[in-house]
Amino acid sequence: MKVSTNSIECAANILQHYRQFSQFTDPGAYSQRIVDELPDDVREIGHLIRKQFIHRMTLANGNTGSNEDMRYGDMTKMPWWRQAEDDYFPTAVSMLAELYRRDKRGFVSDRDEENKMVLTCRFIAILTASILKAKGLAARVRSGFDPYTTPRPGISSDHWITQYWMEKEGRWCTIDVDCCLEEIEFDPFDMPADVFEWSADVWLDVRAGKINGEYFWTAGGFSGLMPISWQLFYDFHCLMNNEIIYLHAPMLVKKDDFESLPEKALKKIDALAVLMQRPDENFEKLKKLFASNKEFRVLAGGLL
Repeated sequence: MKVSTNSIECAANILQHYRQFSQFTDPGAYSQRIVDELPDDVREIGHLIRKQFIHRMTLANGNTGSNEDMRYGDMTKMPWWRQAEDDYFPTAVSMLAELYRRDKRGFVSDRDEENKMVLTCRFIAILTASILKAKGLAARVRSGFDPYTTPRPGISSDHWITQYWMEKEGRWCTIDVDCCLEEIEFDPFDMPADVFEWSADVWLDVRAGKINGEYFWTAGGFSGLMPISWQLFYDFHCLMNNEIIYLHAPMLVKKDDFESLPEKALKKIDALAVLMQRPDENFEKLKKLFASNKEFRVLAGGLL
């Protein structure tokens, strides 16, 4: 699968774009606190972030699987009524407020299980980007598919990660903080380009018949081209500093109407995916689409 995520050079205006906070990544009044209290090393930041959270699947599976050694904490210590909290804390500032409310010490390695937040990869990726931006780095959230931690062999599941610009090396460094405590075959703080399945590549390869769309699935149980389109548009909005929630996707690809999409509409998405394969080279074109294309920008889902 072709992957083009890094650029030898990245224009100053692009880096400035990714240094800006969005409505989702803005840490609000916590900005100075996280700058002062958290380390500057990205790996140390990532490990601290991950120790504040429990994934909803970890909570559901208890002390089994990857948590058999209780690396994420002892799930028997979690209150029986705790559930996934994705709907409650969609922004970095809301997550930060709740983390400090539950434990005034903030980002600590020994946070009690009952004080951890039950959130998924999108939220960890957004909080990571927020903290890196607060530290002055250009950072962006990305959405695609993860074949390296899925419990189902041969399947790639929807996943969100983070990238930050390494000034000295002149490249985007891809990191997966959600999986940094997992036993995987690569460094989650400097991922090889080919281990993550980028949504633009997946869309185009499925459309071309190179791979089977049923290989790609979401935690909601959907597979095929429709959920691939959701990941593609999540990623597009992320590239534009608009890290939309799971419930929202452009009206163009909402699930009730997807099967009736005409080929003309699918080809428009093809063209977007081609641009997204090289997001830095095509940055201005992507920005123009975001600013002008109602089909790609206006969202449906939830109360929208």
